Amino acid sequence: MSQYAELKAQIARLQAQADEARRTELGNVIEDIRNKIAEYGLTAQDLGFAAAARRGRPPKKAPLPPKYQDPKSGNTWSGRGKPPNWIAGKNRDRFLIDQA
Repeated sequence: MSQYAELKAQIARLQAQADEARRTELGNVIEDIRNKIAEYGLTAQDLGFAAAARRGRPPKKAPLPPKYQDPKSGNTWSGRGKPPNWIAGKNRDRFLIDQA
């Protein structure tokens, strides 16, 4: 066997030993860390872990109060987004809801 092959085999054996040592010590390390966190009352933010970025759509905002009302059907519109057919192209002042 060449020297290179012997060194590669030795590396593989040492890596296996290192993995085994890590597995056996891991439980004690985790317990020690948990004890320190509890003892000092640390949070994830204290340890430098940023909150995970939220995925998906942002949470819905509270709906706006209606600003316009159709006198015929009673339907309302907040004034945001695409105007409904009953107000589109018309003078919106006629449809304002009194804010008394």
